Amino acid sequence: MRGFNKVIIAGNLTADPELKYTPKGTAIARLRLAVNRSYKTDTGESREEVTFVDVDAWGQQGETISQFLRKGRPILVEGRLKMDTWDDKATGQKRSKLGVVLESFTFIDSRGQEGAGSGGAPTAPPTRTRQPAGAPPSASTSSASDSDGAPPVEEDDVPF
Repeated sequence: MRGFNKVIIAGNLTADPELKYTPKGTAIARLRLAVNRSYKTDTGESREEVTFVDVDAWGQQGETISQFLRKGRPILVEGRLKMDTWDDKATGQKRSKLGVVLESFTFIDSRGQEGAGSGGAPTAPPTRTRQPAGAPPSASTSSASDSDGAPPVEEDDVPF
């Protein structure tokens, strides 16, 4: 049976996006989102829990997010779950982390608070970018200028 791997998360950035480039020149923005959940206990007491989610945004999408979003800003992310595993150099134990690979996103607000402390994003309409429906998972890491042979990521409704 073929699986289905789709995640939709809305949360606030806990830090400014960290933009880096691979040796081939592909951009990757690392985001950390705080996702809040409010609920009531059996006794009627209101509680809130926070879940922190690591998100990797590749290519033009990562550059756009890095350019326009700062700590505290909300974003809606659509993507897929990915398990990273590695050997801890200090202990030699196997480690793993579940994260999200961004496939599309939407700016949730457009406050336009230029220079507001941490450098708020300029006013921009809600934006959504999409990966082609039939593209392999690695297509989200490419752009038209990539030399790795992957097809370019198509984007729609992007105002810049």
